[in-house]
Amino acid sequence: MSKFNNFSYTSFTRGIISIFFLLISQVCEARSVTTTTHSGFVRTQNTQFLLNGSPFLFNGFNSYWMMHVAADPTERYKISDVFRDASAAGLTVCRTWAFSDGGDRALQISPSVYDERVFQALDFVISEAHKYGIRLILSLVNNYNDYGGRPQYAQWGRNAGVQITSDDDFYTNPVLKGYYKNHVKRVLTRFNTVTKVAYKDDPTIMAWELINEPRCKIDYSGRTVQGWVQEMATYTKSIDNKHLLEIGMEGFYGDSMPEKKQNNPGYQVGTDFISNNLVKEIDFATIHAYPDIWLSGQSDYAQLAFMQRWMTSHWTDSKTILKKPLVFAEFGKSNKDQGYSLNGRNLYMNTVYRNIYNFARTGGTMGGGLVWQIVAEGMESYYDGYEIVLSTNPTTAGLIAGQSHKMAALGHMLSRPHNEGHGHHHLLNGKKHGHRFNRPSNRRHRHGP
Repeated sequence: MSKFNNFSYTSFTRGIISIFFLLISQVCEARSVTTTTHSGFVRTQNTQFLLNGSPFLFNGFNSYWMMHVAADPTERYKISDVFRDASAAGLTVCRTWAFSDGGDRALQISPSVYDERVFQALDFVISEAHKYGIRLILSLVNNYNDYGGRPQYAQWGRNAGVQITSDDDFYTNPVLKGYYKNHVKRVLTRFNTVTKVAYKDDPTIMAWELINEPRCKIDYSGRTVQGWVQEMATYTKSIDNKHLLEIGMEGFYGDSMPEKKQNNPGYQVGTDFISNNLVKEIDFATIHAYPDIWLSGQSDYAQLAFMQRWMTSHWTDSKTILKKPLVFAEFGKSNKDQGYSLNGRNLYMNTVYRNIYNFARTGGTMGGGLVWQIVAEGMESYYDGYEIVLSTNPTTAGLIAGQSHKMAALGHMLSRPHNEGHGHHHLLNGKKHGHRFNRPSNRRHRHGP
């Protein structure tokens, strides 16, 4: 892939674009606050997401930091700012953490011990999402040690005198599994002090995610994770069968269909995209992709080619084998990459967006994408190279808004009774919409092998 130089704008042009975006933001904010309602739960039927009986296609984003930041009441305006600007750009789904295990501003201080102040921060995040017409995917634990994660659960076990050999005991040790189940129950049954609605009864929440990017070093086959997913999915649904449930997977293939391992980026992580997502209680599949990290050192062309294969393979498998919807739940391109340019990132992200749209248009199954990730102004400590501040990145905001418009228009078109989910490929007259974006910082880990 050839390199591009950054766009250069005159101060005048920047000013005009910023004023335009501000006006659009204010109009959309007024509209979203006054007219948007979460009148129903997002559901699935075969390979489609449905909302109130009609196809639900979306453009979304990740902002993992929301509860953590909202734990300081003086910082809560940042959550409102992001939801406001996201709503103005047509974004309707946000993925964020519903965990913080041990450490700074912990939600779960120790097993079964919770900080009410931090829970109220999550209450606020959910209420603001509702205010701006944005639905949430809430993740329940991290694979990595950021915000506690599996390593913290293992340490809690050691502190309690449990024989723990590795962090992977998280998937098999009954004590650690008990800690996790307790957390699931506490979050799902939480009564929101702002909205006065229990989380499990709130349609603002689109889905629960069992774990952010599960990995298991002691068993690369995917079977250990398989047992855990089956047990925890069954448990989660026993408490809340109103909400959708997904695993949180990156999409690595395992032993159930060995021929598909060739699609992995040269290694495995202990998950099996096929068998893990075939668990009956799992409602839809997810993939993440970071070829700039997974294939570090390879050319832009090679990374883009991998991303194309990754998306196509998982879309095909979700459509024909899993028969469940698919969400591209994390993607981005870092401004720390060698040879980075704004245009290069735009090209990459535009390709991802175009693929998402075309998959949704020509064969369904692909419900939408969630860019990694959006932050507010003044959050430099959360920068990881993928960050986007919508209010100060007008080209990015325009890129995202264009994709939002296309996905919403496609959803509306599919809702027409005569389509019945078929024959829609000839519509949407090829209007071109610009769109682009970014991702975070002390969120989690590195995506390497």
